[in-house]
Amino acid sequence: MSTGGWGRAQRLAGPHDQDLSPLSPTANMDDYMTRTYGTGTLDNRPLFGETSARDRMVNLAVGGFTSLLVIVTIISSFVFPTYHPTGLNIFFVVCIVMICFSVLVLIFWYRQGDLEPKFRNLIYYTIGSIILLCLCANLYFHDVGR
Repeated sequence: MSTGGWGRAQRLAGPHDQDLSPLSPTANMDDYMTRTYGTGTLDNRPLFGETSARDRMVNLAVGGFTSLLVIVTIISSFVFPTYHPTGLNIFFVVCIVMICFSVLVLIFWYRQGDLEPKFRNLIYYTIGSIILLCLCANLYFHDVGR
């Protein structure tokens, strides 16, 4: 290959190819002003850090209710139906606690800014699953329906 090959490629590319680069200082910033974050609709919420008082209250209420329910489930697994716990009860609680740890990791990453806002719905969905699992576990521990 000749030494003039690279210069020829630059001449063929021309200045018009450089204007389309999103990294160029003359890039059109209008495309970046309206973001949808995968929702299909315009979303003007702040990405991270800034939450409203309503969001904080919802987060505290959901987190407090879930924590209380998980603690009641853990205590119930050791106490009911007899004082000595069965292996199935312990296994049920271990599964619930492991899911809780994965949600806590997601919440930590979300609060650090490592996850996009759409993952908040995944966190709420998983918390809902934990609530339902705790409800099923407590119904099983207390022999409801037998």
